[in-house]
Amino acid sequence: MEYAAEERIPCCTGFSPRQLDEAMAAGQILQSTALVYDTDQSLRFSLGGVPAIMPHGETADGITTGEVREIAVLTRVGRATCFVILRREGAKYILSRAKAQQRCKEEYLDRLVPGDIIRCTATHIEPFGVFCDVGCGISALLPIDCLSVSRIASPADRIRGGQELTCVVRQRDERGRLVLSMKELLGTWMQNAALFKIGMTVVGTVRSVEDYGIFIELTPNLTGLAEYGPDLFPGDAVSVYIKNILPEKMKVKLVVLCKVDPPLHPAPLRLFLKEGHLDQWIYSTPGAKRLVQTVFSEKLPRHGS
Repeated sequence: MEYAAEERIPCCTGFSPRQLDEAMAAGQILQSTALVYDTDQSLRFSLGGVPAIMPHGETADGITTGEVREIAVLTRVGRATCFVILRREGAKYILSRAKAQQRCKEEYLDRLVPGDIIRCTATHIEPFGVFCDVGCGISALLPIDCLSVSRIASPADRIRGGQELTCVVRQRDERGRLVLSMKELLGTWMQNAALFKIGMTVVGTVRSVEDYGIFIELTPNLTGLAEYGPDLFPGDAVSVYIKNILPEKMKVKLVVLCKVDPPLHPAPLRLFLKEGHLDQWIYSTPGAKRLVQTVFSEKLPRHGS
């Protein structure tokens, strides 16, 4: 069975009672919009016109032990929420999100190892990173320094909420939760530099202004250096002329021509790898003095071990 982010699970709002009974018998994971967070801390739904209730202890795996905070449940109202149908009691269905999440962990997430490439969905953005739904509403962190080789001020410079992402499993935290990375999928220095030629004029984004020059991002994994100029600040979009490309030094020399209007949204990410597994990733060019790499050989501790 494939385990998708919560909003990408098949919706059962239009199911007939017969289809709901078949899904219950098959143990199918479904999703629908939570309509009410009740005074008894349960979530209420309408499945094809049939009322359904998700008791408090079934609203999330970890809600009864305090691992999941109550705010994570009450904010499900108005949003897609996954579940399996436990049973039918009279005229209503009894649902469990916790059981769906437990299955997702046991059959999918707990089997992932460092270097595995997975699909996920960005759910919300914090200054330190992006929280992603890796399946059935289970969160994993994509830290800001793992978004790209080029440094950014905020994850919002790269990602928007609700965006579907492809990431690689980097490690687990002390509680066994997945920590993700994306920069290894965005190409090496050589792969990104091959997109440009000396003499080109392109649009880049100012990422850092230093006394000795201005670092300008050409792609998320490629930054060039231009001579210092006044009135330029991080986040500015600029038109730049590519003066030189030096693979042996991993440098791109630029000349700033002028400021331009910034894009309304982050540019689409170019992925050089979309599926499979990585044992290691080397960003640096052959013979470069500085080695930039990721090794995915760490044995991940299992949750609770």
